[in-house]
Amino acid sequence: MAPVTAATATTAVTTKAASGSPYQLDPSQSLRATTSLVKHIKSQSVKKRDSAPKVDLLADAGSDEEDGEGETGKAGAEGVPIWLTLTTKKHIVDQKRLKPGKIPLPHPLNSPTNPNLRVCLITADPQRTYKDILTHPSFPPALASKVQRVIGITKLKAKYKPFENRRQLLSEYDIFLADDRIITSLPQALGKIYYKGGAKRPVPVSLEGRREKAADGVERLKISEGGSKIVKAAPEPAAVAREIERALSCALVHLAPGASTSVKIGYANLHTPEQLRDNIEAVVTGLVEKYVPKQWRGVRAFHVKGPNTMALPIWLADELWEDEADVLEEPKVDTFNKKMGRKKSKKGAVSGGEAVRAIEAPVEDKKRKAIDGDGAEVAEKPKKKKKRKSEGGTEGPDTDVKARKEKLRRLKDEAAKDVDGEVKTSKTKKVKVPA
Repeated sequence: MAPVTAATATTAVTTKAASGSPYQLDPSQSLRATTSLVKHIKSQSVKKRDSAPKVDLLADAGSDEEDGEGETGKAGAEGVPIWLTLTTKKHIVDQKRLKPGKIPLPHPLNSPTNPNLRVCLITADPQRTYKDILTHPSFPPALASKVQRVIGITKLKAKYKPFENRRQLLSEYDIFLADDRIITSLPQALGKIYYKGGAKRPVPVSLEGRREKAADGVERLKISEGGSKIVKAAPEPAAVAREIERALSCALVHLAPGASTSVKIGYANLHTPEQLRDNIEAVVTGLVEKYVPKQWRGVRAFHVKGPNTMALPIWLADELWEDEADVLEEPKVDTFNKKMGRKKSKKGAVSGGEAVRAIEAPVEDKKRKAIDGDGAEVAEKPKKKKKRKSEGGTEGPDTDVKARKEKLRRLKDEAAKDVDGEVKTSKTKKVKVPA
């Protein structure tokens, strides 16, 4: 093992920005991490392909993609995703959110020019309204060709109730878009297979029209105050198209109770290290400004990793706390013992080390040994048993036994006198005497 020199001992794991606030990413650090990670994933993909003599034709085509690898759906390392991991100093949310957040990416995960992209759109009832929107002349034809299926929530629950049908629907499409009004009811309708790995988890889109303004600029009254419900106009084809394109080009943020959150930022062969660096900067800005309560003060670290690789750090915080008030002074011994319910040690008491030695010492004649103040071992004298007093007032075990026997004999004689007409035989059998 090489000796540790002063240069290696002072080398930092990550580098900070040369100028400005320390609470920002260093682009060179992100580029080094993405370059090393992509190079490692490609080399591992080549080794795996060369070492595998046969292809498993019985393997599930969608299992790898659901688990986050997706190598069966895409060739080589193209299907290997790259994740950005955010570690915070405190929990961001208290409960799991079924509706994920969206962060726009400069280099989308799903290429808009990919002709093989298959999209399924799950809408609120009635579904005919949104089918007519896709066939409208103002809707982009290239985007309409990718949305190959439009299904309403009622039809989804009725037709795809069996597990086999839901699994078949999962394998037929690459991306699932869902109306944000029904996104929270889809886990019960689709099942855990859609939410297992997150690769095909439904992405929320807003398919509602704009809210109609009140006449003459009058503010709308609440329903409790005698007002009417909110009236929204019919959705426009251009607005629906923009919402679908935005959902396809965004990174999804799935928040859950914990201090770690992972966001997919790209794929190994579909994106270059420079493109991954740009996506990292966009995701970091969106996460810190929108989801972390105290922004950079609440961030502990950012890492970039693959499904089966180590996490490479790109930013690490200097402090492990958010505020100075979170740092507690070291409590005094007496205060700590009082809180823990411990009593203060008395003078001459045995210390911890001496007590351990006394316990480990061999015991002679089955008697415990105590330790005096000087450390010498002294055999503890056995305690004397107290003698019980009998009813007559005399002490001793013999007198106590005689008193109990006398009392028992007296009780038997009294019971025999109360029984009239019965005598005891020599065989302890009772015989009734005739009158």
